[in-house]
Amino acid sequence: MTAPAHIERIVIAEAASWWMRAEHLLIVAVVSALALWHAGDIAWVRFVAAFVVIDLIGYLPGAIAFHRSRRGAISRVYYLLYNVTHNYVVAGAAVALWALAIGHLEWAMAAVPIHLSGDRGLFGNFAKDPAAPFEHGAAPSPAAAP
Repeated sequence: MTAPAHIERIVIAEAASWWMRAEHLLIVAVVSALALWHAGDIAWVRFVAAFVVIDLIGYLPGAIAFHRSRRGAISRVYYLLYNVTHNYVVAGAAVALWALAIGHLEWAMAAVPIHLSGDRGLFGNFAKDPAAPFEHGAAPSPAAAP
């Protein structure tokens, strides 16, 4: 006897999600190990700044707006900010500009993939859907405000 098709789709989607999360956890482990191996070469202020700025711009404004909202509906701008700042293409372009500005790659740049893959692997945070609550585990909310 086989499971109904909708159950099979759910099981396959869950398995794919765990594989993607495991892949990102591996990225975090490898890049973190490389960063620790080169800890003496890291400009730690730039490392911390690169790690934190992603959430200062992309997550914190939306989280504050979400928690202040009585209905849980927040502007789609917050979802856009999150999705843009937590995107490997955008982050890669930012790191490339950083490297061009200083004339070389540096180990502090490792903060970017550690942050992005950490969010994906540890917390399961991929792109935020404006039709879903901004925060994981929050009760479903009305559609995001325009």
